[in-house]
Amino acid sequence: MSVHVAIPVPSSDPEYNERSLPPYLDALRAAGLMPVVVPLTEPQERVAKLLAGVQGVLLPGSRYDVDPQRFGEARIPECGEADPPRTAVDELLLQDAFNLYKPVLAICHGSQSLNVWCNGPLIQDLKTEVNHRPGRHVVEAHPVRISPGSRLAALVPEGATEIQVNSSHHQAIRVPGDNLLVSAVSPRDGVIEAVELDAPGHFVVAVQWHPERTYAQSAFSRAIFAAFSQAAATWTPRSISESVAPA
Repeated sequence: MSVHVAIPVPSSDPEYNERSLPPYLDALRAAGLMPVVVPLTEPQERVAKLLAGVQGVLLPGSRYDVDPQRFGEARIPECGEADPPRTAVDELLLQDAFNLYKPVLAICHGSQSLNVWCNGPLIQDLKTEVNHRPGRHVVEAHPVRISPGSRLAALVPEGATEIQVNSSHHQAIRVPGDNLLVSAVSPRDGVIEAVELDAPGHFVVAVQWHPERTYAQSAFSRAIFAAFSQAAATWTPRSISESVAPA
């Protein structure tokens, strides 16, 4: 039986989507999952019908920024424009996933979207000694230090505490949202690079880098997708009353 995972179209920019969406779909399929692409133009009722047939949610990156008004800040000049259609779909997918304990893998913009949905603020524009956006073709941009005991720690090679990752972002999580724990940081500047839900029975992992781009080269990237695949394959629905969604 196929395991289906919802993934929204990354953005309202067709050119960006043409370049960025295929690696996500390829990584999901390689991990044994069937992607269900959710258009940003569908009415809410149609999205709800699509979600009824999926066992997990992947929130991808985007060429747009998260609107700082969503976390109570005025926009600074360095903050890019937002993408309201993507925001609306993300919120529908997250509400469904948290209501029913569906596993979530959030990547780059998706991790920022998750954090804001969980009532956590973002850094609108990073200014540190680490280059967090060297370009999509740089495979090893900087190291991340994995938090002991985290879900990610179980996926790294035995004995490793730091992993080299790619990087393509200028926003980042300032403070983890409700029930989110830091599971990786950039050791040189302390930027939060990954968070996960503090709920052993609910797989929610968000990474700031792009494991879909390095699926073929990186065992760690493949392990992230494999863990997500396993969580989706073993998911069983729970009642909304059991949800750990933010208040």
